[in-house]
Amino acid sequence: MRGLALVKKSAAIANCRVGHLPQEVSDAIVVACDEICTGHLHDQFVVDMIQGGAGTSTNMNANEVIANRAQELLGHPRGSYNIVHPNDHVNKSQSTNDAYPSAAKIAIVLEHAKLVKELQLTIKSFRAKGDEFASVLKMGRTQLQDAVPMTLGQEFNAFASTLASDMGILQTIHERFYTVNMGGTAIGTGIAGSRKYTDAVVVAMREVTGMPIQLAPDLVEAGSSVGTMLTYSGILRRVAVKISKICNDLRLLSSGPRCGFNEINLPAMAPGSSIMPGKINPVIPEVMNQVAYQVIGNDVTVTMCAEAGQLQLNVMEPTIIFNLFQSLDILTRGFRTLRESCIDGITANPERCAELVNGSIGIVTALLPVIGYKAASECAKKALAENRGVAEVIVAEGHLKAEQVKKLMAPELMSSMPSGGSPKARGA
Repeated sequence: MRGLALVKKSAAIANCRVGHLPQEVSDAIVVACDEICTGHLHDQFVVDMIQGGAGTSTNMNANEVIANRAQELLGHPRGSYNIVHPNDHVNKSQSTNDAYPSAAKIAIVLEHAKLVKELQLTIKSFRAKGDEFASVLKMGRTQLQDAVPMTLGQEFNAFASTLASDMGILQTIHERFYTVNMGGTAIGTGIAGSRKYTDAVVVAMREVTGMPIQLAPDLVEAGSSVGTMLTYSGILRRVAVKISKICNDLRLLSSGPRCGFNEINLPAMAPGSSIMPGKINPVIPEVMNQVAYQVIGNDVTVTMCAEAGQLQLNVMEPTIIFNLFQSLDILTRGFRTLRESCIDGITANPERCAELVNGSIGIVTALLPVIGYKAASECAKKALAENRGVAEVIVAEGHLKAEQVKKLMAPELMSSMPSGGSPKARGA
């Protein structure tokens, strides 16, 4: 609604500047649009988001609401349209096929900023936990099997880094939405418009939105293509997949408390069972998992709708836009919920982490460069079969002295940490 109001306001200003609208009518339309932008008249937008006609119903809903309010502002009754007409004035020099997608692009940019803010805060929270847990030695795992030691701080910094790698893409991808097809009207040929208006409306949109709006180089292509929305949906899917994987890790790391990993504690947000007393489930990561699945599903819908375009128009744009808005909304709120109700309250169980490291077969890898693969493998198998510590077996077999083993298995060496306790490469 706000995006449409900004487009209609820009069009009214441009039409007035090129002599297509009287100043009085243009001013009334501008005021009506400003009211919509500040939250008024939203209850008058009654058309369902998912619709046929490529958004014509929504575009006409906006035209009628704005025309009726402009009529009132000029002292005339609603519905008479004797001074301000929905088509002849509010929709002048436009078609649904340029006004509707241009409005959607503006709206996506506005919502995009909210998502970026929440993602940045989430990355910051993971970094803070990375610093907090920098000295907690634990076992890393591959294929759910013991691998080699690392620090819990390195693990949390990796969470931050994988999300940060998408931040750069997110901060630039939205710039594609600044390219619009205003002035192309029905199919990009500009019929019922004029070149003077097209130039003027782009300038007006820059002024009204504060965004660096520019005209698409090929208006016919721009009118039929939803490529930018398809690309953007794919980036949202990528972010969703990454945060879902992180939430899977948080659930594993906090599993237990007695029969799981139990390396970290998630904030207890709700009783986890209606029948099992004392059971606390990782409900917030579960919420974020489900948000991610919805976003992934939305991307499939966007993909199918993009493919369904025919000739000079994609009539599935309403559903594409609907799914993009939903993905933006639930990702934004999901990140906020995850950060505030989970990440910021996570605590470590260093004693449990140390217990798992000391009892692990995987720490033999730290001695591999000294005693060789064959000896290391034999000692690992013997330690596992006899339920003994690897270090104990290595010393007993005469491969190294106890002092050598202790030195080689120092935490700062096993996790590639300097003596200060902070990982050498944050998120490495």
